[in-house]
Amino acid sequence: MTRRTLLIGAAALLAGVGLWQLGQGAWIYVKARLAQRLLQRAWAQTLRGEPEARPWPWADTWPVARLQVPAHGVDLIVLTGVSGRTLAFGPGHAPGSAVPGAHGTAIVTGHRDTHFRFLERVQQGDAIIVEGPDRRRSRLRVQETSVVDSRTAVIRTEDRSAGLVLVTCYPFDAVRPGGPLRYVVTASASGE
Repeated sequence: MTRRTLLIGAAALLAGVGLWQLGQGAWIYVKARLAQRLLQRAWAQTLRGEPEARPWPWADTWPVARLQVPAHGVDLIVLTGVSGRTLAFGPGHAPGSAVPGAHGTAIVTGHRDTHFRFLERVQQGDAIIVEGPDRRRSRLRVQETSVVDSRTAVIRTEDRSAGLVLVTCYPFDAVRPGGPLRYVVTASASGE
């Protein structure tokens, strides 16, 4: 083999590995968008009265609410649960917190690099609309945004008025996933 053949082979190998890595990275975003289409269909079934309408046969989650943030063009289906598998497809409703739109505080989490990327642009006063399976819509307003340490922060859910807390990892441009910091957006129906 000549030196030129080796260089061409090495370049082709590197190009192939690079394309593979780009494809893997792009797949995360494609999967998130495709899942939202399937979730929209499952949400329509939920609105027709089908309990626990699964978006695909093997899904271990189902839609519990629809979340819209008009100022940022956001329209997402919220799933039950917050496991890594669930959050790969959409934002998840934390068990033990109020149902989104009902009395009490609902906690919804999502990934900072897909569904909840818009949170870094949310501002105080932005409207958030939550629709429940009963088709009732609640209009909430962002009250505050904050960064908390997940090792010590406590989110209280006993409030009697309708409230919503959206949580994602922080910082938004972190190179490594995880870490203890969380970005928290708090909204309430009272607007106070």
